[in-house]
Amino acid sequence: MQYNLLMNIGEVFVNLWETSGLASGSWQNYVMLLVSFVLMYLAIVKKFEPLLLLPIAFGMFLINLPGAYDIVWGTYKEGLPHTYENVENKGLLWYLFYGVQNVIYPPLIFLGIGAMTDFGPLISNPKSMLIGAAAQLGIFLTLIAATLLGYNLAAAASIAIIGGADGPTAIYVTQVLSKFAMQRPIGGGEAVSVDLLSAIAVAAYSYMALIPIIQKPIMRLLVPKNERAIKMKPWRKVSKVEKIVFPVLVTLVVGFLLPDAVPLLGMLMLGNLLKESCVVDRLSSQAQNGLMNTITIFLGVSVGCKAYGGTFLQWGTISIILLGLVAFSCGTIGGLLMGRIMCKLSKGKINPLIGSAGVSAVPMAARISEDVGRESDPSNHLLMHAMGPNVAGVIGSAIAAGFLISIIG
Repeated sequence: MQYNLLMNIGEVFVNLWETSGLASGSWQNYVMLLVSFVLMYLAIVKKFEPLLLLPIAFGMFLINLPGAYDIVWGTYKEGLPHTYENVENKGLLWYLFYGVQNVIYPPLIFLGIGAMTDFGPLISNPKSMLIGAAAQLGIFLTLIAATLLGYNLAAAASIAIIGGADGPTAIYVTQVLSKFAMQRPIGGGEAVSVDLLSAIAVAAYSYMALIPIIQKPIMRLLVPKNERAIKMKPWRKVSKVEKIVFPVLVTLVVGFLLPDAVPLLGMLMLGNLLKESCVVDRLSSQAQNGLMNTITIFLGVSVGCKAYGGTFLQWGTISIILLGLVAFSCGTIGGLLMGRIMCKLSKGKINPLIGSAGVSAVPMAARISEDVGRESDPSNHLLMHAMGPNVAGVIGSAIAAGFLISIIG
């Protein structure tokens, strides 16, 4: 009897072990858990864009808890490809990811960004559009590089759009072009479908959150100290009529030329019109606060949950992340080089540091221009000057996305 009791206790412990996450975890899960802890540290302690980084890190943490995948995401139907549609026993993260899978979150994020952004610096200094355009250099250089590495045009475009430093745009382009995205192995062979979204989404949002680490060394390298200390004169005051006409006019012009850019750009301009019209304060406030905060949480967790160790830690994913870093760096370089050209042409009236804000990350990139400028001269304030190129970068990345979709899709 005592022997049977010991056997039963032993079976209980064996069953407990077999059903625990410790028995089913892989080294990939533990690596990604470690990565999630690092990202949480950067978000909480270093305050690297915690609004983005913390939800992403926690989504990564949840999906990689050993044994939790089938519960928080769901199980795949036997014998079918592991796609979003073939999940049964759906978990919480599957439902949250619906907004990414069906490109609902990106336009809503653009609506909130538009409602939070002042287009005045761009309207008062239209030359900022040149910097925003130059900062798209990373997109097109990486498009060529990814194609040479074996990705077809649709997959290469999805990877290249990371250079715009705009997470919602990267997700939007990737999902719209996903049915065209194939990869042909280097050296030949049959093209196969590739899952780009997880790597691209994680790369785009991680690089946005890590802008201080990526951009500051490039800025210090490319811009001499004497040019970093240049003080810029305030731009002219922009009238209310200009601020109301601008979003309507931009949407009209871009809509005629590139209809594929309208879902993103249209929502951006609608949010700004809600703000500048001053007749729908409740809607503007909701877009800036409640809606924006909710979608940011959902989108961040959804992006993080795609970084599952079992499928994420492979060479294809790592190569995409590295290409994204190249794209982002080249975009920063393109903006800075245009800033230096404009500095020379204006005879020292434009600080080239505002060129780094030509990427789409609003207002993060503009704040970095301010920080680096104040390193050379604590009394130098470039934030509002950098907001012009920053807003131009948002518009530029949306236009670049529409262009890529139109020629490929």
